[in-house]
Formats: sequence, structure tokens, C-alpha cells
Amino acid sequence: MQKRVLVTGSSRGIGRAIALRLAQAGWSVAIHYTANEAEALETERELGASASGVYRADLSLPANAASLWHEVASDGEIHALVNNAGVYVPLDFLGSEDAEFNTNHERTFNVNWASPLALTRAAGQHFGPRGGGKILNVASRVGFKGEGGAALYAASKAALIVLTRSLAVELAPQNIGLFGIAPGWVDTAMARDGMDDRLSQILPTIPLGRMASPEDCGATAAFLLSDEASYLSGVVIDINGASYFH
Repeated sequence: MQKRVLVTGSSRGIGRAIALRLAQAGWSVAIHYTANEAEALETERELGASASGVYRADLSLPANAASLWHEVASDGEIHALVNNAGVYVPLDFLGSEDAEFNTNHERTFNVNWASPLALTRAAGQHFGPRGGGKILNVASRVGFKGEGGAALYAASKAALIVLTRSLAVELAPQNIGLFGIAPGWVDTAMARDGMDDRLSQILPTIPLGRMASPEDCGATAAFLLSDEASYLSGVVIDINGASYFH
């Protein structure tokens, strides 16, 4: 039986790379997007017969997360969830106006934390009676390391990392595996925005001499969701070119 996975934010970037790599590994992939239907349909085209529906949900509104899960589940059994959708908006923690700070805080934590939390809960309730399942959270290096100008983003990703570890322990008796990846700099459209003047400073901090590709993230995600990684529940794998250890 072909297993089915929901990958949030799979219309582009890391999410699309994860979707494509999982399809290569034999998964049927439910595609999620927030706004750009054309990119989501392009992902569907690339997946071909491995595509299993295209679903729109604005995850800046956490109430939409559970609705998304139930919509996807109504179209067929789900065996894994990838919480990839995320946002990063730089913020001057002390210098920003209250309105800007509050808007950034609400959006960052809704997309990066509250919606993945709701999806994880819905997935766990779905997987438990069915003998198990797998949940992969896309975190970030800054969830371990921290970074100036990214305090709220880092905090949201740190919360996701600790959730992954805690639920790996709690849900193991139900055969529900929790995994994570923590990318550093990844060559995506979101990362390249405003990066041209910083690239000469970034690359020397990466011993391997290049940013990660979305495909690097996809390959690691596919491994963690494979049977070969069934004993690794709770692990969060760094993808950062040896630029940071913890």
C-alpha cells in the first residue's frame, strides 16, 4: 500500500523539495499552499501520479490547521505529516514600535508554532488508533543557536524542537515517531531576498563552502520518514555544512 503524507508549505522551496523527494521514495503527497495556487499546481505537475490533492489554508490563522488536516484526511488515509510551512520577518526587538512588534509576534508564532501544534495534535489523534504514524517538523539552526534580529523566529523554532523531543517520548507507546530537521542557510527564494550584499559574509562561516540546497533538506526528511529511521524518534538533524554544533 502506498503511504500518504501531508507536507505543509509544499508549493515551493524546502517544502516542494521534500514533497518531490518523498514522491521518489514512493510516498503519495498531499500538497498544501497558502496563497500561490500557480506554484502549488506546478508542484502537483512535477509530482505527477504521486500527487494526492492540492489544499489551500492560511496557517497564520491557527483555527485553519485542524480544518486542513480533516479536509486532507477526508480524501484518504494519512500516514505522515511534515510541518514545513513557516515565516521569517526580521525584527529589531527593542527598536520596533509596539504595533510592529505585536504583529510580528502574532504572525510568527501562529505560523511557526500554533498551527504546527494544532496539526501535530490532529495527526496524533488520527495515527494513534491506526497503529502509528510519523511527524516531521522543519525547525531551524537558530532554534538552537539564536540570532540577532530573529529573536521571535528563533523562539518559535526552539519551541518546535522541544515539542518534537517531548512528544517522541510521550507518543512512542502509540508507535508515533517524531523527527525534525534544523537547516542553516538554505538557497531558497525566501533566503535570497536581500541576501546579495551578505553572501560574501555568510559563505566563510560555512566550512563546506556553500549554502544547503532544498534538495539536501528533502533527502534528510525522506530518510527520517523511512523505515530505516524507525528507531531515531526524537532526533533533530542539523543541515548546516558544519557551521554550528550543539
